[in-house]
Amino acid sequence: MSDTHTKGSGTRETSKDEELKALQAALGAEHAAVYGYGVVGGRIGDKRRAEARTAYDAHRARRDELQRAVRDLGGEPQSADAAYSLPFPVPDSAAAVRLATELENRVAGVYSDLVRATSGTRRATAARALREAAVRAARWRGGSVAFPGLAERSTPSSAAATPKA
Repeated sequence: MSDTHTKGSGTRETSKDEELKALQAALGAEHAAVYGYGVVGGRIGDKRRAEARTAYDAHRARRDELQRAVRDLGGEPQSADAAYSLPFPVPDSAAAVRLATELENRVAGVYSDLVRATSGTRRATAARALREAAVRAARWRGGSVAFPGLAERSTPSSAAATPKA
């Protein structure tokens, strides 16, 4: 019998292992986002620098929350890599805006997975994080998408953070 099953009320219970795996994936994406926003901050124009700083701070706070959540489930939070490969070169402000959009899209994707893998308070927290990433992506992009974190995902959540070799 599986650790994941449906209760009589139709709500889904998830296994601790599934939840821990999704938390670690979200943590990895947050580590990558913090790194990526360091690059964004170094290239973004003055007009959007405060927005980049706010996003950087938000990702640091989410990263710290996820580390606590992993520990609460008895896991050891994965560490950040020393560096991450960027999806494209970021030589200027326009590329920095594209990178910020990509970071938020990737983070939204892993939070979508976390929503599916959790229940209760953790699910509500993951849904808020998904919403926040989608709003930031829309601001960077200049418009929204129909289902943030789902249909437009171009990479699986496990590839959201690519360590630099």
